[in-house]
Amino acid sequence: MITVFKNPYFIFPCIIFWANQYFERIHHIFIPFVHAYLDDLLAMPVVLGITLQVFRWIHPLKNTLVFTKFQVALGWVYFSFLFEYALPKWSHAYMADILDVVCYGIGALIFYNFINVSQEKI
Repeated sequence: MITVFKNPYFIFPCIIFWANQYFERIHHIFIPFVHAYLDDLLAMPVVLGITLQVFRWIHPLKNTLVFTKFQVALGWVYFSFLFEYALPKWSHAYMADILDVVCYGIGALIFYNFINVSQEKI
């Protein structure tokens, strides 16, 4: 049985995300472009990957369940709205950046094409 958690296209973004957070928070190493955009690029593969795996545990289709293009696009729009519009309006701790929206979109495409696969496609 294949799971999202064994998919290298899911594992790699998780490891890179963890490593980036480790170096930034523990060692205070900040590479400006990486600090600004890497987490946004990895957010959709990680969040949608975890979400897909949870759905597969509880949904009758199990490992054949995949998200539709609309569902993945909705996740991209939701993240973009929340983190690039709503939170910056609510708090000065957040800053809107259109390149973050682009990174979410690239991450959503990575998720859709490489992680969002059913056992039937393998």
